[in-house]
Amino acid sequence: MRLILLGPPGAGKGTQAEKLKKKFGLARISTGDILRKAVEEKDSLGEKVRSFMERGELVPDSLLFTLLESKLREGNFVLDGFPRNLTQAKKLDEILEKKRENINLVINIKVDEKVIVERLTRRFICLKCGKIYNDEKKRCDNCGAKLSRRNDDNLNTVLKRIEVYKKHTYPLINYYEERGILRHVQGNISPEKIFQNIVFLLKREGIG
Repeated sequence: MRLILLGPPGAGKGTQAEKLKKKFGLARISTGDILRKAVEEKDSLGEKVRSFMERGELVPDSLLFTLLESKLREGNFVLDGFPRNLTQAKKLDEILEKKRENINLVINIKVDEKVIVERLTRRFICLKCGKIYNDEKKRCDNCGAKLSRRNDDNLNTVLKRIEVYKKHTYPLINYYEERGILRHVQGNISPEKIFQNIVFLLKREGIG
């Protein structure tokens, strides 16, 4: 099972990827987590990544593929936050074709822009385990670590990220639709209901 989750920032791709990982035993490949880990290491590569993320801009492919190279060798996986543009999508196809593999299904989580802004500007994240909360709390229920706001979850940067998504990532919908492997799910509903719909979709497609 090789899946891609598409959707705007705040669509809940990370939450759904984690649920898919647990249910189907998939490797979760999250570019967001990989990039944040690079920033935490504070080396020269991490500093380059940080500067792009804080401006709400896409990290260049050259940096991203350097960080993703080993992760893309996973067998069964769900990609969360990647690819983000047509160049990345085609590069991913090339990598999989060399292994005689392919993406089974691309799931696009559709969310209204108003909902995205509300979710992201109210979001808190556990810096230790990555769990996300949409209400103000001091400690993570999962591991007890302190919660914090991400630097790129302020209103101006959120709006910038939405515009970047529309320009660079939205064209992927047509790309995968033309290949016949794109399916849509509604993302304005609860995470639990979204997951139920995704599992039903996978079973309907003969994948889950």
